[in-house]
Amino acid sequence: MDDTASAVFPQKIHWESHGTSRIPFMAYTEADLHRQELERFFYRNHWSYVGLEAEIPAVGDFKRTVVGERSVIMVRDAEDSISVVENVCAHRGMQFCRERHGNRKEGGFTCPYHQWNYTLAGDLQGVPFRRGVKQDGKVNGGMPADFKPAEHGLNKLKVARRGGVVFAAFDPEVESLEDFMGPEILGYFDRLFNGRKLTILGYNRQRIPGNWKLMQENIKDPYHPGLLHTWFVTFGLWRADNKSELKMDRHHRHAAMISTRGASGKADQVTQVSSFKESMQLNDPRFLDIVPEPWWGGPTAVMMTLFPSVILQQQVNSVSTRHIQPSGPGAFDFVWTHFGFEDDTEEMTQRRLRQANLFGPAGFVSADDGEVIELSQKGFEQKPFHRTLAELGGREVGDTDHMVTETLIRGMYEYWRKVMEA
Repeated sequence: MDDTASAVFPQKIHWESHGTSRIPFMAYTEADLHRQELERFFYRNHWSYVGLEAEIPAVGDFKRTVVGERSVIMVRDAEDSISVVENVCAHRGMQFCRERHGNRKEGGFTCPYHQWNYTLAGDLQGVPFRRGVKQDGKVNGGMPADFKPAEHGLNKLKVARRGGVVFAAFDPEVESLEDFMGPEILGYFDRLFNGRKLTILGYNRQRIPGNWKLMQENIKDPYHPGLLHTWFVTFGLWRADNKSELKMDRHHRHAAMISTRGASGKADQVTQVSSFKESMQLNDPRFLDIVPEPWWGGPTAVMMTLFPSVILQQQVNSVSTRHIQPSGPGAFDFVWTHFGFEDDTEEMTQRRLRQANLFGPAGFVSADDGEVIELSQKGFEQKPFHRTLAELGGREVGDTDHMVTETLIRGMYEYWRKVMEA
């Protein structure tokens, strides 16, 4: 292979410096790197979001979801006990559960292939023909005499719960969930999930043809909202002149973007932005029927990214989780769970549902993000030797009291390089 071909189609990832302000396109496209990411970020040393306790309120209720690219089941196996088990039969490896939600209080989980049956907690409790079949005075077949059901249950993940949110880890030695988040991010997590019972308002699902890290980046990127999103900049929900802060954990893997809504309409910083539409009006003004809530404590929006698997959103009265589910290096499923609180009034519930129309696959705001991620991935695949530029606000990594920076993206890749190059 000549030098030109080698430069155009590099064999391994190349960073221009020890910093992370210039991210190689190969970080988003290379299959071997993607498999290494799954192992190091999803299957070892990290907690992953799996759901909300409110999704499985009764004993036997379950939700099928994923950790990385592995199918798992979150199930309420007793009054106040939740298990997460891998959706792989211990017999022949079949993904036995196909429903997204359901109840298995009676009988537990049964694999349809050979009818192996498991308790809600994943213990093997039934094996057809385990002791063989009697025929003509003799016993045919059966499992070996030393077969022990206790050794052949479903793979059980480590589970952590906080504030009604459920996390799971394949790694039994993973640090505590609280240490994983760190005190700064934990404070914002507890602000949203403050002990009140949650209620599920609905779901959105979409397949985005882009690398999974791009959605983490998108919510760590305060540069684009006031430029890309007409809704945000025109109605003052999120733009560069809002009072804001950016916070990270000590590893720079998790982040919180905190913003307080300012005035909508004209301002020196936004009148030259093409996405600002001064004449834009709402046919239904209730979309901006915003009512401050006591738990906000000031900010009108806090967007948290818990690396690698979830975004926790409060944008005015709309609250949701966004679960990132990788599917190879070039696509991911994105599952939105919109929720409220058990003590919400009917008016507040309707307000949350209306404002949720800003988000989701066809949301007035979020539809833009899915499209730019898809087009970014196309660009990466076109030029595998090239790199992105994330140098707004400099090349360093640190918390800020403004949004005119890409520091959170640089921070995430600082952590990425540390783990991937170890």
